Amino acid sequence: MLSRYIFGPVPSRRLGHSLGINNIPPKVCTYSCVYCQLGRTKKKRTHRQKWYKPSEILKLVKEKVENVEKLGEPIDYLTFVPDGEPTLDMNLGLEIENLRSLGIKIAVITNSSLLWQEDVREALRMADLVSIKIDTIRKEIWNRIDRPHKSLDLDIVLRGVREFAATYNGDLITETMLVRGLNDNNDDVEEVANFLAQINPSKAYLSIPTRPPTEKWVQPPFEEVLNSAYQIFNDEIESTEYLIGYEGNAFVFTGNVEEDILSITSVHPMREDAVRAFLAKANAKWSVINLLLEKKQLLEIEYKGKKFYLRKFALN
Repeated sequence: MLSRYIFGPVPSRRLGHSLGINNIPPKVCTYSCVYCQLGRTKKKRTHRQKWYKPSEILKLVKEKVENVEKLGEPIDYLTFVPDGEPTLDMNLGLEIENLRSLGIKIAVITNSSLLWQEDVREALRMADLVSIKIDTIRKEIWNRIDRPHKSLDLDIVLRGVREFAATYNGDLITETMLVRGLNDNNDDVEEVANFLAQINPSKAYLSIPTRPPTEKWVQPPFEEVLNSAYQIFNDEIESTEYLIGYEGNAFVFTGNVEEDILSITSVHPMREDAVRAFLAKANAKWSVINLLLEKKQLLEIEYKGKKFYLRKFALN
């Protein structure tokens, strides 16, 4: 099923118009972050595995690209940003190699937890852009905010990040998610900024939870705290930006409204106004959403006074 693999294009705060590639089953990850928009990790692991055939992913991405191009819509990146950690896919390097034939830049968004493995670094070197996540460099905070697999060691993870940054020739960007009361005090932020300055990313993003998080108690930092964090980052890193705004409603309709809604919301919860704008573009009515809700394929969640829609998965 196409929606199982591909979603979008969606508006991305980092990548423009991003066609997402979902190369990991839900929700297989090395972490179970408190702020994750997809809920708790049910299958936390660090062992890499082959899931889908690279040839099938290429075929489906190619079909999606052709459909989008017929609509005259742009695609800036083909982005590996699945329901879990993309580097758990042993076929990642081959999938990137295959997608080169489409002539579109390729990005991978990773939590950086497996960069200590040489085969993971080798696969990621093939991408045009890699976004790595560093929320903290303190183990006690790491355990509380990212909730890693018990076999992972933060010192080894950070060493892998340094080794990758030293050998990667593409566009390396970083993201640090700030959660109120966990990793947003000045000392913690300064330590992260100092570490990131060592790996010299082209851009360092400071982000806050903007979609419904796994844990209801998760809150973004207060504005003055966020401003302080920005100033600390900006003093250490040449290019620092906030990643805190709403992405907008520029989702692309590619022919099947139910399939498109489910594929997008599988990894990218849509705000109600974005869903309504999408339905208008597809010349469809809200009854489509009601039907998906009735079939329990879609969930409605309220966050910060806004309604969001998220695909419901049947997880074992």
